[in-house]
Amino acid sequence: MKIGTRSVLFGAHAFWLHPFILAEAWRRLFGFPWDPRLWVLFFVHDLGYLGKPNMDGPEGETHVELGARIMTALFDGTRYVLRVEDRPPRFLILGDFGLLSLLHSRFYAKRLGMRPSKLCLADKLAICLTPAWLYLPMTRLTGELSEYMSRSEQKEGQKYATMVIYSSDERQWYENMRGYVGRWVEAHKDGREDTWTPAQEPGQRQPADGSGTWR
Repeated sequence: MKIGTRSVLFGAHAFWLHPFILAEAWRRLFGFPWDPRLWVLFFVHDLGYLGKPNMDGPEGETHVELGARIMTALFDGTRYVLRVEDRPPRFLILGDFGLLSLLHSRFYAKRLGMRPSKLCLADKLAICLTPAWLYLPMTRLTGELSEYMSRSEQKEGQKYATMVIYSSDERQWYENMRGYVGRWVEAHKDGREDTWTPAQEPGQRQPADGSGTWR
């Protein structure tokens, strides 16, 4: 079973838990999510991890695209054509809810030259709301924890190196990471441009998490 599938079944993106923590994060930032389309969004935005061999590698980065397509197919009339600078380039045809889902990764949003969505802010706050006693055993079991920690080492090319959160101790690493994303949410909850997230060139990046356009 691939790590992405494990994550959706019983890891950091567990379909039976993460959407509810995300809903609470949304409530704290934007008010209770009365729109039923938002609840669908909470449940489908990370389904793209299914079958992925990594969480933050070239394959894992594209996990945001499946949820975006689902939301567009279900709820969107207006369509936008986005060029994804892969080699060769690809095109995504999405609507407003599709973009909200697509841009829940701040790295993916940066890659497109767009701002992270409200879902990105709530998704990051959801990390802060997840207690270590729950997050660490789940991600240790799936193998996510070791990948996330290795990508935060202070080495050239590591995706999270600029966050300066690395620790060889799991609990300390998690507290460092939660502190960083909490500060990121506080700094960007008004919709300002994300200057914290580094741009990564196609083929050189060590891919993303998740985001959507500011609505």
